[in-house]
Amino acid sequence: MDTISEFSNVFFIGVAGTGMSAVAQYLAGIGKEVSGSDRYFMPDTFNDTKDKLEQAGIKCFVQNGEGITTATQVVVVSTAIEDTVPEVIKAKELNIPIIKRSALLAMIAKSKKTIAVAGTSGKSTTSGMLFDILEKAGMHPSIISGAGLTSIIKEGKIGNAKVGKGAWLVIEADESDGSVVEYKPEIGLLLNIDKDHQEIDELMRLFTIFKNNSKHFIVNQSNALAMQLSVNIDFDFSVDENNPAGYNAHDFTQSGFNIQFLVKGILFSINTVGKHNMENALAAIAVANQIGVDIEVCAEALKNYEGIYRRHQVLGQKHGVWVIDDYAHNPAKCAASIAACQAVAPKVVAWFQPHGYGPTRFLRNDFVKEIAAVLRPEDEIWMSEIFYAGGTAVKDISSADLIYDINALGKNAYFISDRADFLEAVKEHLTEDCVLLLMGARDPSLEDFGKTVFNDL
Repeated sequence: MDTISEFSNVFFIGVAGTGMSAVAQYLAGIGKEVSGSDRYFMPDTFNDTKDKLEQAGIKCFVQNGEGITTATQVVVVSTAIEDTVPEVIKAKELNIPIIKRSALLAMIAKSKKTIAVAGTSGKSTTSGMLFDILEKAGMHPSIISGAGLTSIIKEGKIGNAKVGKGAWLVIEADESDGSVVEYKPEIGLLLNIDKDHQEIDELMRLFTIFKNNSKHFIVNQSNALAMQLSVNIDFDFSVDENNPAGYNAHDFTQSGFNIQFLVKGILFSINTVGKHNMENALAAIAVANQIGVDIEVCAEALKNYEGIYRRHQVLGQKHGVWVIDDYAHNPAKCAASIAACQAVAPKVVAWFQPHGYGPTRFLRNDFVKEIAAVLRPEDEIWMSEIFYAGGTAVKDISSADLIYDINALGKNAYFISDRADFLEAVKEHLTEDCVLLLMGARDPSLEDFGKTVFNDL
């Protein structure tokens, strides 16, 4: 199976996952018959994701095998799906082809003029900004994203996919599972390369293949590793005046929850926080301008940028405390997230839940170094115990180890094993002018945790 024209009936195992639901909605939007199951779907129990998928025309089933029939032509799995899942067993019994989500997304990418956004940080935000710019330019783009765009969520959808009638499709190319090498986009965009899921040598290998697979390649000249893969500096972008490129951003200022900067003499004003978001915006501007969108149109579009779900999402302010929910989960992201909040208030109290024992062990020293470096004397970092998603894991590390290391560097660091106890413990540390920043990823309950913290503050 090489193209999406070879099937009309597709079933997703684990359809509620962010990556899977995006692809499922896209296929339903172009007229395919789509169905799926998920372990979070329970009989006679409301599930918001299931409800939104069904509104998009996707039939949803409990994960017991009943959704797969002889009419099913292809079954899609994510890397998390194991062979013991009933649908996998049934698909094999019926000789139905089983493919990975990344292989299907690569097929979809072949059917459009695709912009693949890659890098260890900022993919969802940059994709969202680029989509907004292309929409404003009247190009009617499509998007398959790793996070919900607030502008699409407001339409009553999950927000991570939309089908437009134009030629361009924006997707995220993920390096964490190695699938970035499967895409052959019209434009490949590389935001950055930082130690995350894999060692630097392996990341460089993956992104080099991605570069070679891209017809047109754009990189960040202000990232030391990404710039090594540059094809033409005139295509590239930079926020570092010592490493200029074809697209440069300068004169950055942040006032509360608004950032401003200049690109080619045009003033940009975006309702977001942090220098890292200037970088994300500049990446989107560089791509858009190279496919024919004026810089002025980019500025106009981003003036109305509404943000991304759980990407520096402002939950509100109570008793002088701003509560912000963020997906930050690797050292560079956590540090950037804390730094972005420092312009909002004189004190930042950050809470972080690391994900997975293996990743936390792998990144321990980097977490300690990056977080400790960014904390001001009055700032604090709190951590709860590592989130365990199941499977085989050697539990020989604790968040308490990271807190101990950060404390040893003279910073204010606190361990609170059970996050249910966090708010009560942290209350006396909050002032009438501070930010309470909640960070973590890949735990579906974090959204509700953020809402609970804000409501109970």
